[in-house]
Amino acid sequence: MHRRLFLQSGIAAALVAQGLLPRRALAVNSFEAGSARLDMVSDGNLVLPFDSTLEQLPAEFLAELRARYGLSDQMTPPCNHTLLRDGERTVLFDVGAGFDFMPSAGMLPDTLDEMGVAPEDITHLVITHAHPDHIWGLLDDFDEPFLPNAQIIMGRAEWDYWMDPATIDTIGAERQSFAVGAARRLEIVADQVILIEDGAEVVPGVQAVASPGHTPGHMSYQVQLGGQGVLVTGDAIGNGHVAFERPEFASAADQDPQLGAASRVALLDRITADNLLVAGFHVHDGGLGRAEKLADGGYRFNPEI
Repeated sequence: MHRRLFLQSGIAAALVAQGLLPRRALAVNSFEAGSARLDMVSDGNLVLPFDSTLEQLPAEFLAELRARYGLSDQMTPPCNHTLLRDGERTVLFDVGAGFDFMPSAGMLPDTLDEMGVAPEDITHLVITHAHPDHIWGLLDDFDEPFLPNAQIIMGRAEWDYWMDPATIDTIGAERQSFAVGAARRLEIVADQVILIEDGAEVVPGVQAVASPGHTPGHMSYQVQLGGQGVLVTGDAIGNGHVAFERPEFASAADQDPQLGAASRVALLDRITADNLLVAGFHVHDGGLGRAEKLADGGYRFNPEI
């Protein structure tokens, strides 16, 4: 069934009621500076077992975390994409899960449609990393590029990792489908891709910030909107609770847990030192907010709503 028809069906309504689909696929919050506007737009959410990434935490802290944030045995992290428009460019950060990853995700085409943004309007697609919920939307359901006019910008190390034929044999059995899916999609859009390094200005006012660990070449991006900077963190800061409260904790969600923790600590130091807004992909309340430094050395995410 085509996604648009599916969303209008009784099946979709039942899944919404169960929390397996988002109740709305719209821009959640925004920030404007002069002629530039940044929107956080929804691709839906993932559905994951609680212990998939948090089971390694100390039991006492885990119990406190569950109580403080109301976490259940089934987690539904949001997928918040950043859309930047400045009158000349329409820049999308990551392109979503597409139609064949999870039924609760892949809503980005409908979100953009409701905002009046056509796929042809996107001038630049900036990729943080090549996990399914971030790039499987590169292709539509006819295996054609979803964003036909976009220049696709990606870190060279990330591209090299996913396009290496050896990756499928080294990534681990649970992630082998990630490797197959990434390589297939990236190969189809290769003519649109420009590879960049840490520190590159990928479009005017947007600078690449290397943040490896979640994947080998994960890249975050600092956006300058007038006098306010915004850090698009991808999955380097992977949630709005433990990633802020204890960024130094190793996470099983990261391919290199120790390097991922080091990147999180460095990003949060940068965010607070430079008073940056956070644009967090899997962070609650739309993902746009600030990191508050706490007395115990951790941080708190304070959404801007």
